[in-house]
Amino acid sequence: MTDALQIPEALARIETELLAPGGLFALAEDEVLGERMAVFANRLPSLREALVAARGFGEREYLVFADADARRVLTFAEHERLVASVARALGERFGVGPGDRVAILAANCPEWIVTFWAAVSLGAIAVGLNGWWVGPEIRFGVDDAEPKVLVADRKRLERLGGDDPGVPTVVIEDDFDALWHHDLDAPLPDVAIAEDDPALILYTSGTTGRPKGAINTHRNVIAAVGLSFFHGARMMMLNPPPAGTAPVTPRQLVTYPLFHVSGLHMGAVAFMMSGLTSVWPVGRFDPVNVMRLIESERITGWSYTPTMLHRVVTHPDLGRYDLSSLRQGGGGGATFSPALQRRAREAIPNLTGTMGVGYGQTECAALASVNSGAELAAFPESVGRPLPTVQFEILDPLGEPVVPGEDGEICLRGPMVMPGYWRRPDATSETILAGHWLRTGDVGRLVAGRLYLATRRHDLILRGGENVYPVEIENRLEEHPDVAEVAVIGVPDDDLGQAVKAVVVPREGVRLDPSELQDFCAATLAYYKVPSSFEVRAESLPRNATGKVVKKVLLETDELQFLEE
Repeated sequence: MTDALQIPEALARIETELLAPGGLFALAEDEVLGERMAVFANRLPSLREALVAARGFGEREYLVFADADARRVLTFAEHERLVASVARALGERFGVGPGDRVAILAANCPEWIVTFWAAVSLGAIAVGLNGWWVGPEIRFGVDDAEPKVLVADRKRLERLGGDDPGVPTVVIEDDFDALWHHDLDAPLPDVAIAEDDPALILYTSGTTGRPKGAINTHRNVIAAVGLSFFHGARMMMLNPPPAGTAPVTPRQLVTYPLFHVSGLHMGAVAFMMSGLTSVWPVGRFDPVNVMRLIESERITGWSYTPTMLHRVVTHPDLGRYDLSSLRQGGGGGATFSPALQRRAREAIPNLTGTMGVGYGQTECAALASVNSGAELAAFPESVGRPLPTVQFEILDPLGEPVVPGEDGEICLRGPMVMPGYWRRPDATSETILAGHWLRTGDVGRLVAGRLYLATRRHDLILRGGENVYPVEIENRLEEHPDVAEVAVIGVPDDDLGQAVKAVVVPREGVRLDPSELQDFCAATLAYYKVPSSFEVRAESLPRNATGKVVKKVLLETDELQFLEE
């Protein structure tokens, strides 16, 4: 690999033009949370102002929620009217004001998005609770956020087993219509909102196993969307439509959940700000439904996890659907193997020049780097160069910069970096360094200006784009009366990238039943955290001198015996 930073000449010229003084993406310097740093000069001051700016899109379709039987559509104009009505209802019925929390617990639906926009327009904080959580996790999230009101669907409320959530609750199927039509003539709220005011909280699992609420400010989200716009602009200029072709109306398919930054920031927010129509499948991810929607809705762009992409490009019915409208694809959440990239280009040739992979976290509002098009083809294992306003540092365990090209902890800086974790000052101080550098906890290296991931934390499991932290599962299994020792590891899986495996040692004289252990986990953990396979060992787990399990030994043993469930 060359040490020189190689950028295609045309792309370098485009980037220089976009960043030029006086241009759309001109840079300036500003104080962000007490630190001077580069920002986009042309930016909106709050998410509410983004709603106001979108008025010009009028009766254009903003949201399309579709399945085989129904199609719900909201135009930009309808969306603003509904947001204003719901905002007034939240204020008048529940006393929601600046700084208050509005929790949302639901599948992707228009009500989720309208509630989000209503909350942030009030200067309140929208809290996106993980829609895959089970009862104890939901209870923790509600208790931690202490919302003024919870907006939830029946399916997720049922996971509480009939218990009261403990806060005023709007059941989407039963009660939301009253908020929807509370006052359709209401204007948007006009409360003062500062750039660095909190806009939302999304929960990300910590290495302790307890979820942490990452706060994103209005500035954070606007900054991340600006990075997305910059990338989109450079790719459009680099890959213009052939001369003489009819203009194509962009339509984006969103298959990420809204409680993820990829679904919320890059879907609901970015597409609203850009005037693009976003199409949202209803229900669980289904590759056939995705292909059907790409064909019927004439989808031009799709963001996906590696698992989603794998399930589509390897599906036996791929050839039955017309995917020729698809012009752009990309995603994150996990690494995209070069083999998967090649297979996707072969299966959907239109993606060849635009396919991209990105790197980011909830803690930096989704986005820090992107590698796409010709650069991705040339450097398929890289997640790209830092986007404008973003800085990378690779640090050793002592916090010192490593030699270029060596692995270390990835740290990054920019206006999209969160102020901290909700009510977790200790976790915040461990994660946000002096100068407002974010310790990602991820291991990687910089080579010729491009970032390469070595691992997503030492024992983090990436299952279908979802972060799974072993300690949370280990803590649960250690509660089982018949388990003496346990270690949870990730094992390769062609579909999911990694699958969750538990290595367990029974108490003396006890015979463990893997299916019973699965049920035990499922009682308190979301389904994607429940181990899909178990290895029952007679001997103790390998440990180092400090008593920690040496998981590398478990991963590299050649003759592992386990039961697939």
